[in-house]
Amino acid sequence: MAMTLDDIKACLQAGGFQVANEVALSNGKGTQLRLQNEAIVNSYHTGNFIVQGKNQDAVKKCLGVQPTHVAAAPTPQNGAATKPMLSKVFVVYGHDAAARTELEAMLRRWKLEPLILDQLPSQGQTIIEKLEKYTAEVKFAVVLATPDDEGFPACQENEKKFRARQNVVLELDMMLTLLGRKNVAILMKQQDNMERPSDIQGLLVHPVQGQPAKRCRNSSGKGNGSSGLPDFCG
Repeated sequence: MAMTLDDIKACLQAGGFQVANEVALSNGKGTQLRLQNEAIVNSYHTGNFIVQGKNQDAVKKCLGVQPTHVAAAPTPQNGAATKPMLSKVFVVYGHDAAARTELEAMLRRWKLEPLILDQLPSQGQTIIEKLEKYTAEVKFAVVLATPDDEGFPACQENEKKFRARQNVVLELDMMLTLLGRKNVAILMKQQDNMERPSDIQGLLVHPVQGQPAKRCRNSSGKGNGSSGLPDFCG
């Protein structure tokens, strides 16, 4: 269902929803509306839109989108045990394919379902639209920062340090905004030689020496109490 930004705002106003903040999307392809009920509507110049955040079902209904509901699990027959539902975890990564593969395997051992962006269908969406769609399905993210790039201040080449890829920094900011700090685990490989993004100063970063599985293989994968998901590399 295609709607212009004005159509969306008119529907929201008619439905009694108030817009608390309106900003342009970072990719320049549309506008983000943050509502007072904590729902988020991303409107694109193409006419498409996505509803995210809290209390989104009422907003979807207002905009003519069928809310999604989780069907009740069928009662097991003959005392058969049902398989536990996998919790989805969004994985942010750079160019270190080996580290990403080990992290994915570790999450699966913990009975979690890792969402790897390049393994997910695009359906004609831009990278930003794809990120927004799939992050709406998760409540936790793991950011794997690996030394893929090098950088230094202008005219100070002697201060050269490794950096994470720019897409990793961008997606990290998105995860912190959408999920909150308590629901984002940051794994930094070769932390001593890595430049930490300035906007995560003060956040807990888990150092990784070698591959993530080698650093975290002794972890039980038990919940951390706040998100209900594992303490990463405790």
